[in-house]
Amino acid sequence: MKANYYNIRITRVELVGGFSVEEKKVLIVDDQNGIRILLMEVFSSEGYKTYQAANGKLALEIVRSDSPDLVLLDMKIPGMDGLEILKHIKEVNPAIKVIMMTAYGELDMIKEATELGALMHFTKPFDIDEMRVAVNMQLKSGSVL
Repeated sequence: MKANYYNIRITRVELVGGFSVEEKKVLIVDDQNGIRILLMEVFSSEGYKTYQAANGKLALEIVRSDSPDLVLLDMKIPGMDGLEILKHIKEVNPAIKVIMMTAYGELDMIKEATELGALMHFTKPFDIDEMRVAVNMQLKSGSVL
């Protein structure tokens, strides 16, 4: 008797706030290792696939290869700053959602980031629960924000 074999793919599906986060990807871009680790732990526990980058070059490589659904992007990164990274992300894929993070209250940079397509910004130190809620809202199925 011949056995039948099936290639079964199991994906992790969780309901977070009443919606599925199946295969949603979040890229965290920050030069501070502690912030990247914290955010990766938070969003991994929410059921997202997480990626991290400490600089713009690596961030853009991940954007091109893995096409994240959302990027948490620090405004001040040595080398290529957040605004430049944001411009490149939107050139690669305008549909990628971007939330900016900054330790600085520079209104002109925040305004420019919004004009370039950033959805919102968080000022460091930020409330991790507020960021978690914001990311979940942005990645909710069918969200147009």
